[in-house]
This record gives sequence, C-alpha cells and structure tokens, in this order.
Amino acid sequence: MSKLLDYLNTLDKDAAAREAHAKDPKAAMKKFGLTPEEKAAVMSGDKKKIADLLGISADALPSIKVTISSF
Repeated sequence: MSKLLDYLNTLDKDAAAREAHAKDPKAAMKKFGLTPEEKAAVMSGDKKKIADLLGISADALPSIKVTISSF
C-alpha cells in the first residue's frame, strides 16, 4: 500500500489526523512522509491527480476537501 493511500485512509479514520491536517496540512503530510508530488496532489484537491498516483480510477475516490491557502 502506498504512503498516499495510507495517509488518505488515516484521514478517513482518525479524528486527530484530520485535525492535524486541517491545522497544518504541509506539516502533517511531511510528518507522514508523503513525497512533494503526493503533497501537491492532495493540496490541489484534484481527484484525477490523486487517483493517477494511486493507480486507480478517479471515480473510486470520494470528494476531497482541502484548504488551498495552507499550501
């Protein structure tokens, strides 16, 4: 499983991780070990970019909520 998928699953299941991401997404993603490309994809909110990195269809991803100003 990729770090990106692990991160998205963690955000889905862990309230503290969601709070940390909401407060400072760059720091949360860096601490988790995401690559610059993965961080940029998450911050863009672009489901296609994220899905492409995961090797899945964008239709398989739920809506993604991001705070662009934090990037």
